[in-house]
Amino acid sequence: MSKLLPKFLLLFLIVGCASSKKVKFDDYVFQTKKEKNAYITSYNKALKLWDVPYTEEDIKTSFGTAHVIMAGPKNEKPLVLLHGMDASSTMWYPNIKALAKNHRVYAIDFMMEPGKSTLSAKPLSPEEIITLYNEIFNHYKLKNFDIVAASRGGWIATLLATQRKNSIDKIVLLSPAQTFKFIDKVGKTSSALMLKLFPSEKKFGKTLETFSTHPEKISPVYKRQFYLANKYAKSNSSMLKMHPFSDDELKMIDNPVLVIIGDQDVINAEDSLERAQKYLSHNKTKTIKDAGHFLSIDQSKIVNDAMIDFLK
Repeated sequence: MSKLLPKFLLLFLIVGCASSKKVKFDDYVFQTKKEKNAYITSYNKALKLWDVPYTEEDIKTSFGTAHVIMAGPKNEKPLVLLHGMDASSTMWYPNIKALAKNHRVYAIDFMMEPGKSTLSAKPLSPEEIITLYNEIFNHYKLKNFDIVAASRGGWIATLLATQRKNSIDKIVLLSPAQTFKFIDKVGKTSSALMLKLFPSEKKFGKTLETFSTHPEKISPVYKRQFYLANKYAKSNSSMLKMHPFSDDELKMIDNPVLVIIGDQDVINAEDSLERAQKYLSHNKTKTIKDAGHFLSIDQSKIVNDAMIDFLK
């Protein structure tokens, strides 16, 4: 029973927090225009951390407006970036220069989280998430493209790869959440859930220390945006729909997949890599030393080199 208690607490906090707020503003994520405007201002400041030229575009889909940031040479191989929960596409600022050197990058804000994408439908099911991203890929006529995805984005990338007919080539998963196993250290991740219930700068600092081995490396500009995402946005109960993929589902994936985790990650551990090695037919796994769940910031150069080498 004691082993089940942390998971029960996790579900209770997520459901309780998600249902404790009443929506007053016509937006799935924010409650008021003031909150959204404050967040978007911080987003725009954080996006300037990208040290490459970029363009932004909003495209219409069946579920709302998808915001896409594009960078890199137009004639190079397409690369889709899927960010982590509440992180938005600005999170790629330590990695974008390396990734956009030999790829045409398409960074997509997830509709059910803080960002510039806007959901106009009800919360999306896994099947609808597949439809949404296929609409975006078709809009840009993406074929034989690579994906780099972090945390929840890694779960989405894996979901897309389970389609028997897809146009994906290589996939890099950076500590994918709820993908190969449930959260590794639920007790330690409770700080993030408490932050949702009672947002404060102090609690936010504790959360960063839980997920990052080097929170001092996080830009204050990006840190502010990430804090506002946690402060203003409703807790996302769609996490409850993110179950680890079955053995058979993982066996369906024939793409080359690189799975990277940090040695101090609270979301994944070595058994995640063992499961990837066992069921993914074309896999490569790597553990980064002195890195947590935010490994793309904690050890950005090492992670960048590993991703680029795999994507060659």
